[in-house]
Amino acid sequence: MTKTTHFGFKTVSEEDKAKHVAGVFTSVAGKYDIMNDLMSMGLHRVWKRFAVGLANVHAGNRVLDVAGGSADLSRLFLKAVGNGGQVILTDINNAMLRVGRDRLLDEGIATPTTQCDAEHLPFPDNYFDCVSIAFGLRNVTHKDAALREMNRVLKPGGRVIVLEFSKIVKPLEKAYDLYSFKLLPKIGQLVAGDADSYQYLAESIRMHPGQEELKQMMITAGLGRVEYFNMTGGVVAVHRGYKL
Repeated sequence: MTKTTHFGFKTVSEEDKAKHVAGVFTSVAGKYDIMNDLMSMGLHRVWKRFAVGLANVHAGNRVLDVAGGSADLSRLFLKAVGNGGQVILTDINNAMLRVGRDRLLDEGIATPTTQCDAEHLPFPDNYFDCVSIAFGLRNVTHKDAALREMNRVLKPGGRVIVLEFSKIVKPLEKAYDLYSFKLLPKIGQLVAGDADSYQYLAESIRMHPGQEELKQMMITAGLGRVEYFNMTGGVVAVHRGYKL
């Protein structure tokens, strides 16, 4: 029997979801950074810096940036770990991975990049001091499997950092829905020539687990001391958990 899952508000087969998500990010890769700035009015940079700060990585640490896309987090982590550390940038989508790799190379930065699935990380057990995923978990078909994999490759005492869109506070819901479903696709059409991908973005945010549900998923995956930090009224949240 074919297993189904969500692609935005649609119900699709798991195989078709992977293809659809790949299509979305291949389509938007070239305009990804511009759209992030427009959609968040530049706030995504603040959110990412806050997430990296919560990771509390130090010189010499090893960091895995899962679904790292255009390498915003990798760049910040590289500054923190220094020459003696290591940051590996990964993404399942080759177009997004190329954007991130090329951006770093253009800045004179060389770091390992690997195309891989968050549900099947090709790294050894107990290897990294920190594993991060920013705005990628909601696109993963089996989020529980991805969280287990992140926990597996962590050293004891290591941290998983999840930065993701979350459940906004109720007084802002109507304005946020208006922006998400009316304005955002129009911006996507004007800037990236792709309204459908940004319609999916809005829908995928609504289908993603809320703060407490994601916290419980991380605990179930084996992480401990899990906590979360809301930002911008719950538009995004950063979850942090430790390998015990």
